[in-house]
Amino acid sequence: QFQEMADVISRLQDKLSIVEANRKPIIHFDSVPDLKGLQWLNPLYNHIAHEQTLQIVYHPFLRRRSFKITIFPYLLKEFRNRWFLYGSRCGDLKLFILALDRIREVEAVSIPFQANPEFDTDHFFDDLVGVTKGIGDKPEIIRFWASKEQSYYIKTKPFHRSQVLLEQQKDGSCLFQVTVIVNYELISVLLSYGSGIRILSPHSVVCLMQLQIDRLQQLYGFL
Repeated sequence: QFQEMADVISRLQDKLSIVEANRKPIIHFDSVPDLKGLQWLNPLYNHIAHEQTLQIVYHPFLRRRSFKITIFPYLLKEFRNRWFLYGSRCGDLKLFILALDRIREVEAVSIPFQANPEFDTDHFFDDLVGVTKGIGDKPEIIRFWASKEQSYYIKTKPFHRSQVLLEQQKDGSCLFQVTVIVNYELISVLLSYGSGIRILSPHSVVCLMQLQIDRLQQLYGFL
């Protein structure tokens, strides 16, 4: 949390010094031009701060039509330049994760706000890579081998706080372990290391990786 604040402060300080000293920036942050959904950030922040129940019109990627949902909004989260809203559905408190770029309308409604006692913002993300997690989901212990070259990067920039170096082998390759929720984002991160890593366990994650590799083979196997 403090690191995130330091990041925000660095951005603001650099912007301010550019204006005051009329100089070029000396810090560069990744950004995506024309990122959709950012217009909802400020309104949603205020709705959350004031604990206002919302009716949202939402259009998922894989559905032809939008749908309406009445939700108690709790938290905004950024992941890889995309913003998400966490909130519980009015009626059953089922947790929903809504991408801001898929939101079409937001309206405050006069339904008493209700917290979800099972959604603990202090610890909900402790075992999470990315954003996808349901209440009650349990993390799994994932062990993987990394080549000597990839081990340098993985050791100096862990992709999760639970990462542990189990063993460094004679050839420089390493065995690592993380304890995380298995979701789409995790598989994407693991695939991003290419042939530099190999999942050892559990078998379910090995199968998920193999499925994606098979699909890649179908795309590129005849080139």
